[in-house]
Amino acid sequence: MNIGDIFPNFVANTTVGEIDFYNWLGNSWGILFSHPADFTPVCTTELARVVQLYPEFQKRNIKPIALSIDSAESHLKWIPDIKAYGNIDENTEFPYPIIDDQNRSLAVKFNMLDQDEVNSSGIVLTCRAVFVIDPNRKLRLSILYPASSGRNFDEILRVIDSVQLTDSHKVATPVDWKVGDECMVLPTIKNEECSSLFPKGVNTFEVPSGKCYLRKTPYPASE
Repeated sequence: MNIGDIFPNFVANTTVGEIDFYNWLGNSWGILFSHPADFTPVCTTELARVVQLYPEFQKRNIKPIALSIDSAESHLKWIPDIKAYGNIDENTEFPYPIIDDQNRSLAVKFNMLDQDEVNSSGIVLTCRAVFVIDPNRKLRLSILYPASSGRNFDEILRVIDSVQLTDSHKVATPVDWKVGDECMVLPTIKNEECSSLFPKGVNTFEVPSGKCYLRKTPYPASE
């Protein structure tokens, strides 16, 4: 899939029962992230981190959903370990579903495979895929990590902040940007439009080429 493609619907068994992905998503954004297997060290750290960050996903109208190549029954037995690692109260409801993909149908469908990582049976493991889907069912972000490398969910939230900001304002975000930082004015915006579009002002960085394309404006969301 390419950025901007419609993310296909699917039906799957999960830790909260069978779901239709589109119905489950509703009018929210979604983040689907995959895992090689239950009861594995890196995966346990990642799922615990998403529980800890769940309020941050809620602020952004995002529903997380995980996938692992084991049964829903196995996932449910794994959840207490995830809670323990994340220092999460064992009586707290686990806040997001984990998809049962023991037949690897979704891993294959969405090409979430790491050809360099195989298990003891010689089966190719699922990589650590990240798919962010908007309420229009479009794929807005895709990141593939190797099975051996844990994800940085703070970075994933940072990129989601950028995507959601640039959906509503005519800006792009520069290298290492974070919420509150200056943004870049889009190259398609004419100079004469800037005063009305960016009342906080625009600063142009002078470069040897003399081309006035590096234009910055203060973070616009508080306008």
